[in-house]
Amino acid sequence: MILSVSRRTDIPNYYSDWFYNRIHEGFLYVRNPMNAHQISRIDLSPEAVDCIVFWTKNPAGMLERLDELEKYQYYFQFTLTGYGKDVEPGLPDKREVLIFTFQKLSEKVGTQKVIWRYDPIFLSSRYTVDYHLKAFEEIAHSLAGYTRRVVISFVDLYAKTQRNMAGLQVKDFSDGDMVELAKQMANISERYGMEIVSCAESSGLRKVGVKHGSCIDKKLIEEIIGCRLIVDRDKNQRAECGCYESVEIGTYNTCKNGCRYCYANFNDAMVKDSVRSYDVNSPLLCGHIGPEDKITERKVKSLKDNQLSLFG
Repeated sequence: MILSVSRRTDIPNYYSDWFYNRIHEGFLYVRNPMNAHQISRIDLSPEAVDCIVFWTKNPAGMLERLDELEKYQYYFQFTLTGYGKDVEPGLPDKREVLIFTFQKLSEKVGTQKVIWRYDPIFLSSRYTVDYHLKAFEEIAHSLAGYTRRVVISFVDLYAKTQRNMAGLQVKDFSDGDMVELAKQMANISERYGMEIVSCAESSGLRKVGVKHGSCIDKKLIEEIIGCRLIVDRDKNQRAECGCYESVEIGTYNTCKNGCRYCYANFNDAMVKDSVRSYDVNSPLLCGHIGPEDKITERKVKSLKDNQLSLFG
């Protein structure tokens, strides 16, 4: 099993103590977002978990306890953009805090296991193409030697995202602007020794040096664990998504980053209500088991092809 921690919320930033508790307990519960009374019990034993993929904008709270994950393999997707507090209000200063945190994490776990994400990209009167290129190059310069890969994507204006982004004066991307921006970012990435890939974008960016990427990346995971995996593409994601199947453990409406482009938070009131129910010792993230809840053991297993070592 590949464990996704998490597309729906920033567990490393706000709930790392809960996650470490669940690792020590050996299991956790996840509510079905389509039916709140359906709960899955997920086995977290090292025998079942082949790799953990962390998604975060600030993993500082995890850094001093990474030795507690010594029985597990993992990597981080670390989002670091050029947006200000008007877009990412819950994050600390990029130059003074987050770049240093990225560097420190990389020094602890290695450049292969920390992937830089500059996404999602949108345009406005403030966040122009020139703005993004300047911010991207500054961050790339700071992260040179600390990561091997950068991921870019362009914002998808879902209904929830449009509501949250009201007032930012978001402009439509022309195909020309998108391709030109991707081309310049590819040039910058090459200068700083990074591979650049896209997340859930059309293959049209290949012609300017941006490969189609996978966030849940089978090839990378096989390199990290030293063994081939028997795993299919994730059919629950968008058609353009290159990710492989994983088990998602996050909960919507629990992220306190407050990013205006986020699709996983419906509104601030729902987030505040969810966060009030957070219990670091509960098997559920932000909540407890109720009388109408039904718990089912989710069948998970290792995906390793033990017949064929990657290096055999």
